[in-house]
Amino acid sequence: MKKLFRACFIAWTALRYGLDEMALSCLPRPWLRALGRLTRRGRRLTAPRGQRLRMALERLGPIFVKFGQVLSTRRDLLPPDVADELALLQDRVPPFATSEAIAIIEKAFGRPLGAIFTSFEREPVASASIAQVHFATLTDREGQTRDVAVKVLRPGMLKVIDQDLALIHMLAGWVERLFADGKRLRPREVAEEFDKYLHDELDLTREAASAAQLRRNMAGLNLVLVPEMFWDHIRDNVLVMERMSGIPISQTQRLREAGVDIHQLARDGVTIFFTQVFRDGFFHADMHPGNIMVSVAPGTFGRYISLDFGIVGTLTEYDKEYLAQNFTAFFRRDYKRVAELHVESGWVPADTRIDELEAAVRSVCEPYFDRPLKEISLGMVLMRLFQTSRRFNVVIQPQLVLLQKTLLNIEGLGRQLDPDLDLWSTAKPFLERWMNEQIGPRRLLRELKAQAPYYAKLLPELPRLLHAHLQHSAGLPQLQQQVRDLAQAQRKGRRLAALAWCAAGFALGLLAMLAAQRAGW
Repeated sequence: MKKLFRACFIAWTALRYGLDEMALSCLPRPWLRALGRLTRRGRRLTAPRGQRLRMALERLGPIFVKFGQVLSTRRDLLPPDVADELALLQDRVPPFATSEAIAIIEKAFGRPLGAIFTSFEREPVASASIAQVHFATLTDREGQTRDVAVKVLRPGMLKVIDQDLALIHMLAGWVERLFADGKRLRPREVAEEFDKYLHDELDLTREAASAAQLRRNMAGLNLVLVPEMFWDHIRDNVLVMERMSGIPISQTQRLREAGVDIHQLARDGVTIFFTQVFRDGFFHADMHPGNIMVSVAPGTFGRYISLDFGIVGTLTEYDKEYLAQNFTAFFRRDYKRVAELHVESGWVPADTRIDELEAAVRSVCEPYFDRPLKEISLGMVLMRLFQTSRRFNVVIQPQLVLLQKTLLNIEGLGRQLDPDLDLWSTAKPFLERWMNEQIGPRRLLRELKAQAPYYAKLLPELPRLLHAHLQHSAGLPQLQQQVRDLAQAQRKGRRLAALAWCAAGFALGLLAMLAAQRAGW
């Protein structure tokens, strides 16, 4: 019943803000556009379409706001008026009452606000779909006054998200049962991944731990700053971190006026992304412009500042190696290797013809090489690859959904900073260097070094473990007998060796006595 009520509410909201008319008017069929004009009658839709879409997404809740945030980074796919309105969803979602935020903080720490912070700004500096942020100051363990940002989770978020996720799971089941591509698309698994990441985002302690990990990973790169976490002031619904100062990355004119090299900034963004993905397998997966600033402080001038670590992606060593080989093959235009990798990984059936898959991938990717980013749409490339995947029954990998989303965010960010950026040539040297480090003597030495403590502990235990296994294994009588025979043979050998040494010693002694007699000793 709750799912049905939520579905009705979504439909009512869409009608209230005229989203049905917007969708129908964008379709190419004249009769559909006419239907859109017909459905508009009787409703006063005076607000601009972009504003109506933004307000509808805000009304529907955090999952829909997330969807709008992703759309806002794709200005190549949206009209400018719609993209400008959706950009407000990045950090300008209407805040909740400050009194509620203070009550949440005081309940979380069991103390009044004045006992936690030396000052607290009541006006939130940012408000997003999941939480809002206030600036404050506190005294740390060393007695120093620190400027901090306090992130407070919106009240009642879990109930709202669970309702929407229940609806998404239901729709995923319908897609799997009713559509021909349902099983191949694995909608249930994708919905499970989305469910997991959204619930992770509601745990601010987990977010703080992710931020700390990214801070350690990025410490030596000197391209990105990650705020310090204040662990004495972190709870599941309240997070206190170092206050970061910079210029929002979306304000490119201010960045230019401050002297930031925009072209280098775009290339650094690609380097940061590929480093997190392929070196660490741990990446910031919510990289829309609202979560990124640029430092203009003298010591860190031009570096990225990452914020909001509620969604992070992880990749296994197998995923990293497979993706790196795919990217490298793409950059080298080795489409046969791309086809072979899809078969080897099991993403396509084993009986797939390599030459046919190679030709299909070539037809999708070849037109986009040697073009600047302003002439390439990764969204369009992914759509064409998706169409190709249907033909060859490619199985969708749910664990890569976040990576695909982040890659689209990176493309949107790069397009905004430097439309002439050549994504391929910027990423190719990094990936080739990474691949060289994954094979050869350096990889072998690294693996041996990493596994040495394990084997050093295991080797002394092997004789005892083998003996215990042979003693208690009823299924290996023949091997046990052979081991006993071998042990008996070894004992006999040792006795024979002892007799041999005795005989040799006796013979040597006798020879020594004879030699002494002849010498007159």
